[in-house]
Amino acid sequence: MKKLLNGTLCLLIAISCTGRLQAQDKKDKIKELVSAQSYTFKAQTALPMSGRVRQLTSEYELKVAKDSVIAYLPYFGRAYTAPLDPTKGGIQFTSHKFGYTVNNGKKGGWTISIKPSDAEDVRQMTLLLSEDGYGTLQVTSNNRQPITFNGYITAREQRKQQ
Repeated sequence: MKKLLNGTLCLLIAISCTGRLQAQDKKDKIKELVSAQSYTFKAQTALPMSGRVRQLTSEYELKVAKDSVIAYLPYFGRAYTAPLDPTKGGIQFTSHKFGYTVNNGKKGGWTISIKPSDAEDVRQMTLLLSEDGYGTLQVTSNNRQPITFNGYITAREQRKQQ
C-alpha cells in the first residue's frame, strides 16, 4: 500500500512539473516571436466603440515582420468619411514604412506600438500582449472611431520560395 501511495505521489509530481515546463516553453516561444518581430495576431472578437461585441468567425489577422505590417481586419462602428472604393471596407493595408516600439509591461508581457506612415486611414495600432500570447489590439484611425480586437499571436508563416 505504501509503495502504491509513493508511486502515485511521484506520478502527480511528474505531471505537474511537465505542465510547468510546457507553460514556460510557451512563454519563451512568445518572447522569441516578439523579439524577432515576426508574428501574426489572430483576431477572435471585435469590440467597437458603439454597438455590441462581435465574435469573428473568419480569419482576420495582423501580420508583423521587420519589413512590413499587413492588416486584414473588419471594422464595425462609425466612419466619418466613406471610402471611395467600396471593396476597401474594413481595415486593410500593407505598410513598409512604420514605427515599431516594444515596451515591457508591468506584470509581464509587452506593449507594442505600430505607427504606419504609408497607410491612408490608420494612425496607430497598440497591441497589449501577455506572456501567454493572448492580446488586445487597439486601432486608432483618422476617419473612424477606434476599435479593439481580442485574440492571440502565432508564429508568422514564412513565404514559400519558388
